[in-house]
Amino acid sequence: MFLPKAIYYEKAAREYELGKKLLERYEEKQIPMIEIENHNNIPEMRNKENSEFANMKQNLIIGVRKTHRFVPNQKTSDFLVPYTSSGCIAMCMYCYLVCNYNKCSYLRLFVNREQMLDKIIKVANQENRDLTFEIGSNSDLVLENTITGNLDWTIEKFAKQEKGYLTLPTKFDMVDSLLPLNHRKRTIIRMSLNPQEIINKVEFGTSRLKDRIEAINKLADADYPIGILIAPVILVENWKVLYEQLIKIMAENLNPKVKKQAFFEIIFMTYSYVHRMINKEAFPMAIDLYQKEIMTVRGKGKYRYQTEVKQEAEVFLRNLLEKHFPENKIWYVV
Repeated sequence: MFLPKAIYYEKAAREYELGKKLLERYEEKQIPMIEIENHNNIPEMRNKENSEFANMKQNLIIGVRKTHRFVPNQKTSDFLVPYTSSGCIAMCMYCYLVCNYNKCSYLRLFVNREQMLDKIIKVANQENRDLTFEIGSNSDLVLENTITGNLDWTIEKFAKQEKGYLTLPTKFDMVDSLLPLNHRKRTIIRMSLNPQEIINKVEFGTSRLKDRIEAINKLADADYPIGILIAPVILVENWKVLYEQLIKIMAENLNPKVKKQAFFEIIFMTYSYVHRMINKEAFPMAIDLYQKEIMTVRGKGKYRYQTEVKQEAEVFLRNLLEKHFPENKIWYVV
């Protein structure tokens, strides 16, 4: 169990069964408890320096989610849905959550899970076709599950419905509690993979490549629908060697069930000025992900790979996947 340095909690969290359970558990562990007005605005955290980023990730915020806005999505789901957490304990240097929350991208847990799931089910039942709901766009729910058990609870509750699918991405291998669940194939789990060298240097606090692949095999054997994200693709100096090795490792170690039904997503890294400032101060010895010679500015303070650079890399990756996984569809490249 994750033992935070401190718990910041909204008083209203105690009014929910899950909130009461979590707070009592951490009180028994004698974790310092700090009551806050609003999980979205903790002045003590906002006033910290960027150099404190890693330490801030050692705290846990417990509150009630107030907004439940469904955002239309045209990739692997119909809607992006705010769900039981936002932020993360891990510290990936490119994390898109930093763009939304800046250095305050620590893990926040929301205890009104019944209210959130009820809305998903209501929307699902209103349509004549099966909708897919992305519930993991703001956090890693496999990681969160080790603290709250929310993903186990959600999968079994949703499986009782006759309409719709849930989907979520993860960089973690702690899936054993999911395997015996009666999911009825209504939850699609998508594992994010990167070369181990990039995981070591960039994806701090996440599971190893070997363990992620083993988790994919376990999930497929338990009949979960599987997606594989090659994400984010980071064009370091020896990127072609690293990604060719990655896809060969996948081909050699993924089991036949995965190869029969998994789909792929390829997502190139988007970086930003905010990332650079935080990483420079929080991880001064880490590699610099900003590459002026092959990146261009897109949007407000965001950096993406130049079009021709990205196109070359996309062709390279598509060719490798078509060679080693000829039966598996690439859903999209961004």
